[in-house]
Amino acid sequence: MSTLHFLIFDNIVRVRCDIAELRALLLSVYGSLYVDKQHVQQEPALDYQVYYLDGLEQVICLHRNGQKVEHTEDIGFFLFLFEKDMTIELEHIRSDLYFLHAAALEYKGKIHLLVAESGGGKSTTSWALLHHGFRYASDELAPVELDSMKVNVYPHALCLKTEPPSPYTLPKETIYTERTMHVPVDAMPADVVKSALPLSSILFVRYVPGQPPGLQPVSYAQAGARVYANGLNQLAHPTDGLDAAIEIARHCHCYQLESSDLNETCLLVKEVLDRDMAN
Repeated sequence: MSTLHFLIFDNIVRVRCDIAELRALLLSVYGSLYVDKQHVQQEPALDYQVYYLDGLEQVICLHRNGQKVEHTEDIGFFLFLFEKDMTIELEHIRSDLYFLHAAALEYKGKIHLLVAESGGGKSTTSWALLHHGFRYASDELAPVELDSMKVNVYPHALCLKTEPPSPYTLPKETIYTERTMHVPVDAMPADVVKSALPLSSILFVRYVPGQPPGLQPVSYAQAGARVYANGLNQLAHPTDGLDAAIEIARHCHCYQLESSDLNETCLLVKEVLDRDMAN
């Protein structure tokens, strides 16, 4: 059986899969995390097997460490299941990290997080910012090292639910499923961040069409509450993660970003971050 290895948060994730279409899909989505077998120096922390149920080329089965996870007939849902299960398992393995549901972009050597509710424009705004001098670290998972306040990177394919407007149209390499669109890392308009970098700011994004974009400071108390609400493994930390959420918020600049026209939004974000980082 063909085997893929991915290095994620210093752990090896092995995927055994003989289905050429799904193997190519996983390489497109997680290609920047791929490690050639001959360079794997540790046992896999997670061992997945992907195959068709009883040889039927409709039902995709996913096993982890010998245990059945789920099965589906939908390729887009398979990606969702694989990502969800792997994320949960890695949260247990790396419980020292504070996992946030956030996009992470690099600008001038620092990490800037974008946090939003589903449909709030987090991934679309991130995609646009990649055209304005930002580099890609992650589109939805930002694990923070609490001792150093550095953000670990997770540069898998950027996932979008709707087509962004011109001039931020998606490249021809984009992978389309029934549910989502995935832009592989090597098709992005910017470089990819390879290592953890210090956290500088958090932008709480809300899409407000038809209005000029706005960027307003958020108090540490309010930001801490919103960081906590967007945590994924709070209970793995002392005081159920509340103190850590407050400390993350206190460590950086926190803003409410009212996003509308993407170009104007990106210019505003750069202007404010340039000012903050100059001080």
